[in-house]
Amino acid sequence: MKRLMPMLPARLVLDQKHKPAQEEQSSRASWNTPRSDARAPVSYASRMTLSFALTALMTVLVLVVVISVVWSGVFSAYTRSNVEDIAKVTAARLAQGYEDAGGRWTSELLSSTADSDLISEDLGIQVVNVDGVVIYDDTAVAAPLLAEAGSSGGAGTEPAPVAHGVVSTAPTDAEGAVSLPITTSDGAEIGTIRMWVLGSDVLLTRADSAFRDSTFQAMGMAAVIAIAIAVIMGLLFSRALTNPIRRVTSTAKKIRDGDLSARTGLKGDDEIDQLGETFDEMAESMEKNLKHERRLTSDVAHELRTPLQAMLATVEAMQDGIYEADYEHLETVASETRRLSRLVQQMLDLSRMENHTVPLKIEDVEMVPFVRNIVDTQEPLFARRDLRLRFSDETAGHDAMVPADPDMVTQAVINLLSNAMRYTPEGGWVVVSVGGDRRYVTIAVKDTGIGIAKEDLSRVFGRFWRADASRAREAGGLGVGLAVTKQIVERHHGFIAVESELGKGTTFTIHLPREHNDEADSSTIEH
Repeated sequence: MKRLMPMLPARLVLDQKHKPAQEEQSSRASWNTPRSDARAPVSYASRMTLSFALTALMTVLVLVVVISVVWSGVFSAYTRSNVEDIAKVTAARLAQGYEDAGGRWTSELLSSTADSDLISEDLGIQVVNVDGVVIYDDTAVAAPLLAEAGSSGGAGTEPAPVAHGVVSTAPTDAEGAVSLPITTSDGAEIGTIRMWVLGSDVLLTRADSAFRDSTFQAMGMAAVIAIAIAVIMGLLFSRALTNPIRRVTSTAKKIRDGDLSARTGLKGDDEIDQLGETFDEMAESMEKNLKHERRLTSDVAHELRTPLQAMLATVEAMQDGIYEADYEHLETVASETRRLSRLVQQMLDLSRMENHTVPLKIEDVEMVPFVRNIVDTQEPLFARRDLRLRFSDETAGHDAMVPADPDMVTQAVINLLSNAMRYTPEGGWVVVSVGGDRRYVTIAVKDTGIGIAKEDLSRVFGRFWRADASRAREAGGLGVGLAVTKQIVERHHGFIAVESELGKGTTFTIHLPREHNDEADSSTIEH
């Protein structure tokens, strides 16, 4: 018989129809494996080399602009000054010739002055008398020279007219030529000399133009050399910079692919070398942690399997009638259960300590009587193991008051005592002492046990670390006690130190600050 669907409101039926689609859409997710490295972007070395080249090019362009604006003006003033010097000397010669000719302009005087070695072929000369008449112009084609000229402006002046239709190339603007007066020895002005550079409106002679062109060519060659040097330096510098980065990248890829033994091997004082050293330290820490995690899996399996097997065997034997369900066998099950509970509690305590989920209940604690009381309660346990436990007050009567959580400090001290009891042979000593200085109150637990190897001292506070796995299993525990102790001490803003010598013993020293920083743990402190 078909099952009948109960009548539902239309809106409810509609919502149910759309609900699967909404849930499917909201639950969609994606994940992909690491991207392939088959990418071909512009490398860092290429970008740095290009940056060096562009920097050199920009420097050259700025230099060219500055030279074009500043140096060109200075060079033009220099060339004009040269033409002015030549014009001054020429004017002095014309004045001297004029006086030697008896105060008259002659064609021989004008032509000989213009043809002198002082004036180069690319200079134009024009001489104008005091009346403003051009009496000499070496750029006027076919212009006849004066046959005879009297004194300037005098009755004897007979200038020969310039041929009609001949146009002079003399510049008409003041900037295109240098104009200087011609004066005699007594200071009388007898005319004006104008001098300019043929084919140039900035008074640049051929030698000046050649010098300018050579200068710009030299600057261009220097620019090319500078860019080439910048490219080479950028290439070398970028390689020196990117090679260690490539090593770090290559090492990171190896670690990503599972080779935790890969190291960069970088050593040095600069930032990249320090990055490499830090990376190697991180890789070493990761390798150790992974080994510890693998060891943890084995340790937890072993530690939990042993009591579980004991309980299972006892229970099955009672079920099969081999054992009676009496107090003795039930106590075996209860004992193994308590052992499991302790192991699980240790792991839970460590997790809570690391996550700071356990609040601190801070109060002022006088450490001498406090620790002495802990030692008194633990002394019977040591006596059963044929170990001698005693307390030593090393404060010399000084105050040993510390703001601390009594329960946590008790747990830390008991963890150190348990560790000492576990690794100290029968007949040995364990001494607990309280001391201090101006900043810290110390609690030291010293034993005459087997000691810890030098290479293992830096790892004793690691999670699930044990110096000798087989020997530690026989002694019991997962190796989390010291890790929990370290977390407790650090929660109190203190630190813990360890000194050891193989075959002679170990000393753990807790340093608790006399002043507690309330702000650091304000979210997890209860007063």
